[in-house]
This record gives sequence, structure tokens and C-alpha cells, in this order.
Amino acid sequence: MALKLHGLMPILATPFDSTGALDRAGLRRLVEFELASGVDGVAVFGMASEGFALTTEERRMILDDVVEVVDGHVPVIAGVNGTSTATSIEQALLAQDGGADALMVLPPFMVKPPAASLIDFYGDVADATSLSVMVQDAPGVTGVAMTPALIAELAVLDGVDSVKVESPPTAPKVGAVVDAITDPAFAVLGGQNAQFCLEEYARGAVGTMPACEFPDLLGPVLADFVAGRVDDARAAFRRMLPLVLIGLQGGIAWAVHKEILVARGIIEHATVRYPAAGLDAGSRAAVHVVLDELALPPLPVAVRV
Repeated sequence: MALKLHGLMPILATPFDSTGALDRAGLRRLVEFELASGVDGVAVFGMASEGFALTTEERRMILDDVVEVVDGHVPVIAGVNGTSTATSIEQALLAQDGGADALMVLPPFMVKPPAASLIDFYGDVADATSLSVMVQDAPGVTGVAMTPALIAELAVLDGVDSVKVESPPTAPKVGAVVDAITDPAFAVLGGQNAQFCLEEYARGAVGTMPACEFPDLLGPVLADFVAGRVDDARAAFRRMLPLVLIGLQGGIAWAVHKEILVARGIIEHATVRYPAAGLDAGSRAAVHVVLDELALPPLPVAVRV
């Protein structure tokens, strides 16, 4: 039976120590924070994870730690960002061997594939693994455009069970994809740091995959919206929107996510790896203005540094 992905499934940041080495203790605290916040899944090796800067051995260690802490309570989704069918299948099989439950697969992007060939690509990746495959529609990152009609064709492939729509404007694209899909079990999810998550839900999305620093704030918003308490959901989302928006800045988004996690007492260092850029003094101050205005509640003791 296909895995039904839904709800709030944050993309985990990858904590590094002050030297740039993997901070496995910080990663484990981060996962504990997500679970304590009631998430419906967690993802590794996505764009917000600095997946582009991780070695193969680090990917193994990260997945080991995340799977162990999650302990089957929610699905673990592993990003696949290979630049060919062969490298994507290699990453998919490593994720399968490491205990992931599903794959979030970018199309090849170094050489831009014609749309028709993506059917073969996703079919080959899905055939190579027993895991559920999520199509990641992220042309801002890959330069590879996918129409709703193409996504509908991918949705009928065995093993391809969901799509993450990150093609702006995302809400209309979500609606068009939902209308094009014939299988009601196929999950349409949003991204873009949940910037338009309520509009996406209104258009038929069943989940969202933002960065990982605010699940305790976003979870209740989504629960209210799904339960029909739309005004409450919108009011709470407006309050947290500056936190969402400040994490959408190209080039420094990774450092913003980590600065917030440090300020919240979850990880110790906001270190990022090139080509991600650190924060200058003004950007760091702007992050803390947003945090001060929100006056966030204290975290559970179990996940504090």
C-alpha cells in the first residue's frame, strides 16, 4: 500500500558545529523538537537541509540519526537531487537502505531534460526502489518546468504517489494539479516555506513542507484551517508570517533558518557551508527583531541546548 503523505512535514536543517563539521547531537535535538511539535513527517536532504553540500557518508549518518530518533512515529522523507538517472537511483537506494519511508525527487537539472523524458526518469527511479516517490516541482531551483498535465502523467506511474508544488504562483498551480489528477489518493503538497499554505490548502493541497524552525506555530494554524476554524487560522498565520518571510531570502535562507534555531535554543551554531552565505550584522539583527516581536513560548526542556 502506498504511503499517504500529508500534513506538516518540515525539511530539517543540517546543523554544523563551529568548524563546519556535522553536529549530530544538534540534529537529534532538532528531530526531537519536530516530534514534540506534533509534525506529520520530517524530510532530510532537501534544499533547506543544504543537501547540496553534504557528502555521501554524511547523508548516511544523518539518515541513521533521524530514523533512530523518529523511531517509526512519522514518515521520514529523503531528498534525492542527483544530476542523472544513475546518481538519483544511487541516492534513492542509499535512502532505502538507511530506513527512509519515501523519496522527494528533483528532476535532473544540470542538463535540462525535455518534459517527455521526465516520465522515463521518474519511472526508472520508482522502479529501482520500493519507497514512495514524491515529484519535486521546483523550477526556481532546477530550471525544469512541469505542467499540470505532465504531473498528471507522472502521477499514474507505479510508485509515484505525491508531488510537492513549488512553482509560483503556487496556489493556482496546486489547484490546476489537483484538477488534473485522477487518483484521489495522490497527494499534492506545498512548499516555499509555507508562505501560501492556507491558499494551497483551499485549492486542494493536503500538506506543506516548510523549513523546520516553526512547526510548533504552524501546526495549530493548519489544524484550525482543516477543522473549519478559518478565521482563527488566518489570524494566527498573519502573526507568524514575518517569521516565514524572513526565511525566504535567496542566498542567506539557510543561515536565517539556523539563526532562528540557535535563538530558540535547539542548535548551538548557525554555521552554513558554501555556497550558502552567513548573515551580516544587519540581517542577523532583522531576524532577532522578528523573534522579539513574536515573543515565542519556551521550548520543552528535552530539546534545549
